[in-house]
Amino acid sequence: MGRPPTKRPAKALVTTPAQTLDRGVLPTLLGYMLRRAQSAVFADFAITFQTAGATLTPGEFGLLVLVARNAGLSQMALARALGIDRSTLVPILDRLQARDLLVRRRSPTDGRTHALELTPPGTKALARFTALVRAHEKRIAARLSTAETQTLIGLLEKVRAGTRSI
Repeated sequence: MGRPPTKRPAKALVTTPAQTLDRGVLPTLLGYMLRRAQSAVFADFAITFQTAGATLTPGEFGLLVLVARNAGLSQMALARALGIDRSTLVPILDRLQARDLLVRRRSPTDGRTHALELTPPGTKALARFTALVRAHEKRIAARLSTAETQTLIGLLEKVRAGTRSI
C-alpha cells in the first residue's frame, strides 16, 4: 500500500502589486478606461466627503449646483439636465429635502409642476461642498497641466456628444 497523498496548501489567488494582470483588449477600450477612471474618481470623492464628515454623492452635488444656478427649475427639466428618469430623481429629491437642503414648491406658472430651490441651510452646505469638490478636483488632476485638464474635459464632452444617450 502506498502512502496517502500529502495535502499541500492551496496557492493563494492574491495578486501583489509586483504581479500584473493580463487585461487583454480592455486597456484599449475607451469605455473600459472611462469606467476605471470614474470608479477611481468617485472613490476619491467619497473619501473626501467622508473625511470631512459630510455625506454626498457626485450626482447629488451636480443636482444641488443645477438647482442653485437655475432658480425655480422644474423636476422634469432637472431630470433632463441630469440625464436620468424622473422616477429616479424623486427619491434623490426626497433625501435632499429630508436633509433640509432643498424644497419643492408649486410652480407659480404651472400648478402641475414643482419649482426647486435650495433652502438657506442648503445654500450654506453647497458652499462647503463646493470647497470639498474643488480640493478633490485639484487632487485628481494633480498629474495634469491646466491645458491638459481643459483638453481632457473637451475630449470627454466630444465622447458624450457622440453617444446615443440622453
